[in-house]
Amino acid sequence: MLQRLPHTPPEQYSPLYFLAALGAGGLGVAFFMWLMHWMPYSETPMPVFDELIGVLGQGPLYQQLALIGAWLGIAYFSVLHFRLLAWNLKSFQAFRRTAAYRALRESNAETQLLAGPLTLAMSINVGFVLGMAFVPGLWQIVEWLFPMALLAFLAVGVWALMLLRDFWGRVLTEGNFDCTKNNSFAQLLPAFALSMIGVGLAAPAAMSENSLTVLVSLVLSSFFIVTAIISGTVQLILGIRGMLDQGANPETAPSLWIVVPILTVLSIALLRQGHGIEVLGDGVGGVQGFGLLTTLLMAQVAFGLLGWVVLRRYGYFRRFVTGSERSPGSYTLVCPGVAITVMLHFWVNVALADSGAIAAYGGLYWTITGVALAFHAATIWLVMQLNRKHFGNAASRPSPARA
Repeated sequence: MLQRLPHTPPEQYSPLYFLAALGAGGLGVAFFMWLMHWMPYSETPMPVFDELIGVLGQGPLYQQLALIGAWLGIAYFSVLHFRLLAWNLKSFQAFRRTAAYRALRESNAETQLLAGPLTLAMSINVGFVLGMAFVPGLWQIVEWLFPMALLAFLAVGVWALMLLRDFWGRVLTEGNFDCTKNNSFAQLLPAFALSMIGVGLAAPAAMSENSLTVLVSLVLSSFFIVTAIISGTVQLILGIRGMLDQGANPETAPSLWIVVPILTVLSIALLRQGHGIEVLGDGVGGVQGFGLLTTLLMAQVAFGLLGWVVLRRYGYFRRFVTGSERSPGSYTLVCPGVAITVMLHFWVNVALADSGAIAAYGGLYWTITGVALAFHAATIWLVMQLNRKHFGNAASRPSPARA
């Protein structure tokens, strides 16, 4: 039965209640596995209503029972998921006006806020499952739905990145991260959220026949997958260190299992990406080149965004690049500019053009090349600006800042 949801005082609410909605949505998606692996379908890469309905009249009894059971399970847990999601969103809005929320934003527990985008990413997956299981003629318009799904997942991803920007920007510039209280894997929640967004963004790569849709899906999903791996690796090591030092926290001990769903989601995402890469690639070399260069480029983007957050919070550019302060360390900025320029040229020519993913010297080719040229120009400007600051007028130069 769908029990009545309680009224929780705003100051007693926790963002971790989003995980209740997440779990219900996950159970609904799990019933879809019955349809994927037990039902016959040949016209589409995924089971859809138009083929499933034929099982009721022609399929064997076990398939008929499994189909009805799957439909009931998907419907029930999807309704429960969206009820819990609505309750959480309403409660969270009230919670944001409390002192408890402000205290959470200044503590290790700030990463609990990632439970919100994690659950919304699941909501999009649940919506797609509902469409395939119950909507006639869905596959006839599915190529129009894929761009909408990509935009929806990207919007959730932006929300997640903004939350991570606030968290990492705070702890890397102000400190205040209490390692003595990090004796669990609770800090892996952001990696879970990023991987869930990544697997959603990878779905069109596994199902679309439009090469541009597949390409966008591969690039966006690669960024979130790589970011999830980086974030998860860092917090996994810190969590193990905390538990070795303090012992595991009994209250957050269930977080020790969070690696399991992360690995499941990442495995599905990589399988989806593999299908998309095969669709785009001409031969093994093209496939390997695309996968390798795209993954490494997305890792560069992830680290670049992290560095941008910290440098911007410190006001580094207006102080040490365009301002009056000098530091020899500012020349460190030149190497990333050169590196991303070179990587973009390799990516557009080897990973995309040579593999046949895009047309060489076409519109998209020159658009991406334009980004590489923009980074190149910005790096040239940076060198000239730093040279003028450090070597231009020795008599008027202020003293270098201390490292």
